[in-house]
Amino acid sequence: MQWPFSRRANALTSSAIREILKVTEQPDMISFAGGLPSAATFPVEAMQAATQKVLSEQAESALQYGPSEGFGKLREWVATTYSRDGAEVRPSQVLLTTGSQQALDLIAKALIDPGSRILVETPTYLGALQAFSLFEPQYVSVASDEQGVLPEALTAEVIAGARFLYALPNFQNPTGRRLPLSRREALAAIAREHGLPVIEDDPYGDLDYQGERLTSLRSLAPQQVIHLGSFSKVLAPGLRLGYVIADESLIAKLVQIKQAADLHTPSFTQQVVYEIVSQGFLEEHIPEIRALYAERCHAMLAALAQYMPQGVQWNRPEGGMFIWVTLPESLDSTELLTEAIRERVAFVPGAPFYATAPQSHTLRLSFVTVDPVRIDEGIRRLGRLIANQLGGAAEHLPLV
Repeated sequence: MQWPFSRRANALTSSAIREILKVTEQPDMISFAGGLPSAATFPVEAMQAATQKVLSEQAESALQYGPSEGFGKLREWVATTYSRDGAEVRPSQVLLTTGSQQALDLIAKALIDPGSRILVETPTYLGALQAFSLFEPQYVSVASDEQGVLPEALTAEVIAGARFLYALPNFQNPTGRRLPLSRREALAAIAREHGLPVIEDDPYGDLDYQGERLTSLRSLAPQQVIHLGSFSKVLAPGLRLGYVIADESLIAKLVQIKQAADLHTPSFTQQVVYEIVSQGFLEEHIPEIRALYAERCHAMLAALAQYMPQGVQWNRPEGGMFIWVTLPESLDSTELLTEAIRERVAFVPGAPFYATAPQSHTLRLSFVTVDPVRIDEGIRRLGRLIANQLGGAAEHLPLV
């Protein structure tokens, strides 16, 4: 059967990360590819208790259709949690979504027409590019450095006609960088002055290894900022539960679009999550996640310092799940990946994370699902491969 796919469908491509993950499922593979939370952090006992309570006490409502906006008590919890730094959030400003990826899709449907100017960081989250590209925008890559977007790059000429700026200020996927407070304040001032909508995608904000959360962009510019959050990184991604915080007029439009997509996010999932978070569970659970991820991040940084040849650079993240590596420009990380997989180690090439002008000599490493011993071995193998491609001397142990 030759299906008459739409022009939009024909333009779709598979996620580079998802394709790589198919290869890395082999048990002997040391994978730094997936941006997956560690399964060791999943709160199985808390989930079991909450599930039992919901089914025992609230089965009728939990198993029934629910409001498109989401479970009222959980919306209230989100609103209360984010009413800080002088910026109040009302429950009417909260929409619960089927993962924050759905939030990106809903926003794209609401705000993007073919040819719309969309401002993005350099590089940026691949999943957002997939969600936005379906609606054929014109991307403008905003100059960025190791600390994130450069506010001075957001000139009046760049901003003119832009539908929004998409940013991940906290431990960005893919680079792991965090936007400093001074830049947040400058960015918020620009958004207010020019009426520039900003999508603040924040799935990693709670994963600061020191527990020192910086003021959100939404708190600094509540009228201009659309804040996206998720329970995937602090509870479990299989829950597929996220949220949008925005002006009521935008929330109302997103609700209409969501009704056409899935009617509402699963009632059962929302009520189970509410039972967990409403009891203060995250206050004890998140520090445990931070400690585990900090240990593995430090193990990878130590291994990079020991095994990488001269000319390879990387950042030192203060939180999150990723380290961004820049190779000498003569190397192509996609070609390197082919060799790495043969040696049973995997990563994600950096090029797909660029909306324009991809840099093929970059790559992303995720460390949270790998224990320190395997991190050391995997980085040793990778360092040897890079040294070989550079034609350098064999300074390290041979591959096994």
